[in-house]
Amino acid sequence: MSKLGNLGARLHRGEISYDFIGKRKIWYGVSILITITAILGLAVRGLNMGIEFQGGAVFTTPTSMSTSVAKAEEYAKSASGHEAVVQKLGNGSLRIQIAGIDTDKSDQIKQTLAKDLNLNPEKLAADLVGPSWGEQIANKAWEGLAIFMILVVIYLAIAFEWRMAVAALVALIHDITITSGIYALVGFEVTPGTVIGLLTILGYSLYDTVVVFDSLKEQTKDITKQTRWTYSDIANRSINGTLVRSINTTVVALLPVAGLLFIGGGFLGAGTLNDISLSLFVGLAAGAYSSIFIATPLVADLKEREPAMRALRKRVLAKRAQAAAEEDFADGRSAAGDEPDDAAPAVVGPRNQPSSRSRGRGRPSGKRR
Repeated sequence: MSKLGNLGARLHRGEISYDFIGKRKIWYGVSILITITAILGLAVRGLNMGIEFQGGAVFTTPTSMSTSVAKAEEYAKSASGHEAVVQKLGNGSLRIQIAGIDTDKSDQIKQTLAKDLNLNPEKLAADLVGPSWGEQIANKAWEGLAIFMILVVIYLAIAFEWRMAVAALVALIHDITITSGIYALVGFEVTPGTVIGLLTILGYSLYDTVVVFDSLKEQTKDITKQTRWTYSDIANRSINGTLVRSINTTVVALLPVAGLLFIGGGFLGAGTLNDISLSLFVGLAAGAYSSIFIATPLVADLKEREPAMRALRKRVLAKRAQAAAEEDFADGRSAAGDEPDDAAPAVVGPRNQPSSRSRGRGRPSGKRR
């Protein structure tokens, strides 16, 4: 068995463990810091919404263009007055995307752009996206996300309990905020592919969380009938029991996504892959983190507020304190040393001396003749 497999088996059996629940305030602090950074990124820079959400125009040049990407961006900005995104396609043509422009001005922009690129305007293909259509797409995306969240909460409340539903919802909002903040800070374009990637990682994060919740639910049956473990102790065992599995599935999922993001989008220059690969990469990592460090510790916090769990915790801690006191007492006696069993007791006065009444008994009375 490999070292990682052996470690996973020992974690599952409870032979070794890491105190995730006991250090939950550290994880809460780290998550709050990351979330604040993401919110600041969204507030200061905002999201770079794609043409599908803002409306605009996409111009495609013929193949084998000699104009560079930087020069095409300069021409497009000069012709439209807006920032442009230019990508070089595999056949050598350029895809010039200009968001936020009125469709009425598209013909004028096309004429100016074709002149700057030394092209016949008829050879410059143009696809227009109206702002109303982009707004409709954005609203549909938000509606889909809201429906997804509501269904998740309802399902978890029925399958498990409302505390687990609340914890899972907090973890999902945590993942969405971090992913959106990374997009704002990096400046990648938000497209329908980004929304698809976001919904994908939310499903993955939820799956990872439900695995831990299922183990926790199974191990906490009749928990109040014993005095050995608190709810937090069992929650910590559930995390440790599924830890290696969560790490394995996350790493296996991140490897191909990293290939899309860093090799496809970065090294090979396929910018169209960035919109979905970044959301998948950040979301998968954030989802694995939240299922371990956010969702389950939050469930333990909520459960420990119940009167039954508080009473159980008092009994468990009292029993542990009693056991510790007895162990300390036994260690103290062992350190002091025990007296030998055959030691003679101390005796004051003469030993085995007959009493005065029995003296002379058995002798004849009177004088000796």
